[in-house]
Amino acid sequence: MIGMIVNVAAVVFGGILGTLFSQRLSTRFTTELNKVFGVCAMGMGISSIPLMENMPAVILAMVLGTALGLACHLGEWISRGGALMEKPISRLLGDRSADSGLSREEYLSLLVTAIVLFCSSGTGIYGCLDAGMTGNATVLLSKSVLDLFTAMVFACNLGAVTSLVAVPQLAIFLTLFFTAKAIYPLTTPAMIDDFKACGGFLLIATGCRIAKIQDFPVADMIPAMVLVMPLSALWVNWVIPML
Repeated sequence: MIGMIVNVAAVVFGGILGTLFSQRLSTRFTTELNKVFGVCAMGMGISSIPLMENMPAVILAMVLGTALGLACHLGEWISRGGALMEKPISRLLGDRSADSGLSREEYLSLLVTAIVLFCSSGTGIYGCLDAGMTGNATVLLSKSVLDLFTAMVFACNLGAVTSLVAVPQLAIFLTLFFTAKAIYPLTTPAMIDDFKACGGFLLIATGCRIAKIQDFPVADMIPAMVLVMPLSALWVNWVIPML
């Protein structure tokens, strides 16, 4: 669980530091730093893809999972969930939109973006599932470095409310972690490797989105993480014997 604890702590401290030093961080600094975040996320994804054991199963999971997410409007539902979490957070710490120079609509949009990014990004979901199933916290620890600076950037406009996003983040991450632990005994090494490769594709898509290279529907791609292991097992046990 060390990966989750470090990741949540990174958001808390990043929010505090961003609030304290918001006047000293220039727009150019935050913009250029975001590009580096994107490249780092893509690098994490590229390192996972070579682990792939059954390419057809992983590709099929990506296509079917994304199609399912788009058909169910998963990305929109996640954004709505972020909007619901925004209300109690704003009531607790107050609305800082006037102080930040943003309109109320811009402020809420930015806060919802932060909630969705920290609580339900492809990187976080993959990292929690990977840590729960394999005990490897590498993805979450790497994400923590990025989230520390990302939280600082968000806090420049949102203030201390950014740190409070760590509360729902921890609840979601714990749920994913213990769910993965229950699933692990049912898996094989090949299924785990295909799962990691599928997560690698999501990390690359996330990196492209952060760096504003291409606006991939990362939230809608999340169902691929659920489908990849069953499809991997189906491919190994049913399809390969017939070839």
